[in-house]
Amino acid sequence: MRHALVFGGTGQIGEPLIDRLRNGGWRVTALSRNPQRDEPGVTWLQGAFDAMPVLPAQVEAIISCGPLDAFSHWYARSGPGAPRVIAFGSTSVMVKQHSVDPEERDVAQRLQLAEDRLTTAARERGASPTILRPTLVYGAARDATLSRIARIAHRVRWFPLPRRANGLRQPVHVGDLAAAVVDCIGATGAFDQAFDLPGGETLQYREMVRRVLRVLEPPAHLLELPLPVFEMAVRIAQSRGIATGFGDAAIERMRRDLVFDATPARDAFGYAPRAFAPKASMFPRAG
Repeated sequence: MRHALVFGGTGQIGEPLIDRLRNGGWRVTALSRNPQRDEPGVTWLQGAFDAMPVLPAQVEAIISCGPLDAFSHWYARSGPGAPRVIAFGSTSVMVKQHSVDPEERDVAQRLQLAEDRLTTAARERGASPTILRPTLVYGAARDATLSRIARIAHRVRWFPLPRRANGLRQPVHVGDLAAAVVDCIGATGAFDQAFDLPGGETLQYREMVRRVLRVLEPPAHLLELPLPVFEMAVRIAQSRGIATGFGDAAIERMRRDLVFDATPARDAFGYAPRAFAPKASMFPRAG
């Protein structure tokens, strides 16, 4: 039986990934900071990168669904043997490279360094690395963008956007990302490569938000405001602890196209993401 070591197994991508691996006949060893209950085919270890438990000496695949920076440092120091290493990064490595926000530029730089570190360490060990870069993730009510929007809309029954928030987006479902991992493990075309993983539909930012608001229970409404009024509304909301994370850089990106090509991933391992069809269950509940 093939054996996979999974980091970030309790995360929004890790949970559906473990289900797919187990259903595909894999034995899974997963790591968590908090105690987890073993299940048939899944063994949980408690620990962290700075306090690692005893790991299997050899597995067929090491998979990271968590922060790439921390994983790459650990793997470069002491990762166990495995012919395949697959890790999630982010398209932020490109999107935030020239951001007006220095903290975002730092994020992009650290992502690039982490990709390089992981790739170098894997090749030195004779392993084949694959880095997967999702776009805007949704589907498990735990993402940092659409779920945040849903929380705000639940509280006030509407959500503001600046006018002309028409930048293109490609939201990608967590289930499609989990499938991508399983599909690329044995696909030789995915070896020693990095792939952008957009969703299956390209739509404007405002339409993406509108679809989310429509499926909430009860539905919320989109309110489009002149940019100065929107910026004032954001500042007021932030002073009340509601709209943290909507800085100048995030507002600027609402009007910018962030579009990525899924063709390389499709050709390498059959990547076929779904269109954006949100449901209320994909977002946090009111309360």
